[in-house]
Order: sequence, then structure tokens, then C-alpha cells
Amino acid sequence: MQRGSVSDLTLPSPNLDTLCFQVPKHGKLSTTAPSTHPPKILLLYGSLRERSYSKLLTLEAARLLEAMGAEVAIYDPLGLPQPDSAPDTHPKVQELRELAAWSEGMVWCSPERHGAMTGIMKSQIDWIPLSVGAVRPTQGKTLAVMEVSGGSQSFNAVNQMRILGRWMRMMTIPNQSSVAKAFLEFDEAGRMKPSAYYDRVVDVMEELVKFTLLTRDVAPYLVDRYSERKESAEALSKRVNQKSI
Repeated sequence: MQRGSVSDLTLPSPNLDTLCFQVPKHGKLSTTAPSTHPPKILLLYGSLRERSYSKLLTLEAARLLEAMGAEVAIYDPLGLPQPDSAPDTHPKVQELRELAAWSEGMVWCSPERHGAMTGIMKSQIDWIPLSVGAVRPTQGKTLAVMEVSGGSQSFNAVNQMRILGRWMRMMTIPNQSSVAKAFLEFDEAGRMKPSAYYDRVVDVMEELVKFTLLTRDVAPYLVDRYSERKESAEALSKRVNQKSI
């Protein structure tokens, strides 16, 4: 195996646009004036039931985030139309998109239903566009995923949301929460009981805040891509939105 530089053998390639090619720089991964405002976290939940355990778990997460110094917003999915059944000017759609643009990180919490996230959870994510013009509302933002289930512990919903987070170009944190038999984990007032499940939620929110503080100032550099530097903003917008040039 050859070690060391292989530039004489393979670079530059005829395929490489040297004007757009960049060598990653360590200095660009830090800032001399880090942001000092509270991390801005948007929380989404995936059930409209009167006693929604995904909502109760989301509220617990929001309390923890506030205790850790974050500014939180919880989106209520009641009244959000199904994707493509209403124009994107619908007030609930606009509210969701404005919150997505405002946020620096997100928490997605869904029940597991029929071995998957709920349609209510997926509809919210589907209404957040991959691109508005040439701007991606979720790109480079942090994400934590959680789920509740009525039976034994499962990870189908969180695994699906991880895939969606990647598709939305978010930085999903390593830790996650899955609360089994959720109907046993909350008291009559809707507060989560002491348990290993609760401790994991604390872990997840702590990690989310840390990752958000670590990445928010350098997120544009982290997600800057060679292939997209080759395209103009207009060309990128037309390609992502599947419009003819």
C-alpha cells in the first residue's frame, strides 16, 4: 500500500473543476466571535390525541431545553393540511416554515404506529421544503429524534426519522430516545415519571444543545459542497424544484 501524497498519480483529475475545489481548513471550523444568544430549538410531535404521549414527551423535552438555556418553540400540527391538498400559503404551513427557518436545531417526536412514524409526523416534515429558492431551511441544523410506543421498545420510528433528517441535510445527533409502554410512563398530570427513560431524554436534550452550540456558527461551512459551488443559485433552485431551465 502506498502512503503519503498521491497527487502526482491522480490529481488533478480532468473531472475536477479546480476553481470550485477547496481543501478543508481547520481554521474555518471555529469562530473568534461565537454566538451568545440561546440556541433556538423547534419541537415537532406526531399525534393529535387528547392525551398524546408524543406531545407529553415533547413537553418534557422542551422543559429540559429551557432549563439548559435554549429558546424553544413547539409546533401544534392540528389544522395542518395534508401535503399537496392546500397551497403553501396556508397559515399552518407558513407557521411551520417560519419556525423551521427560525430554528437552529429541532426535536422530532413520533408515536410508532404500524411499525412506523405516524402520517401526522411525516406530513409536517413533508411540508418543510428541501429548498425555498436556493436556500434549504433545514440544511446544517441539528436534530434529535424520539419516539413513544404502546408496547415493547422499538426503534422503527426513530430510524425512519434519522433517514429523513439525512435527506433534509440535518446533523442528527448520535443519541436518541425510545419510550416503551408510554401509557405507564406519565402521571395523571401528564408529567413523566422518574425512570431510565426519563434519564435518556435528559441525555438527548443535553447532547442536542451541545451539538447546536458546537455547529451553529460554522454550519454554512460544514454543509458547503463542491458540487453545489459548481452551480449558480438559479440553476440549483431550478434543479431542486424540478423546473425546466
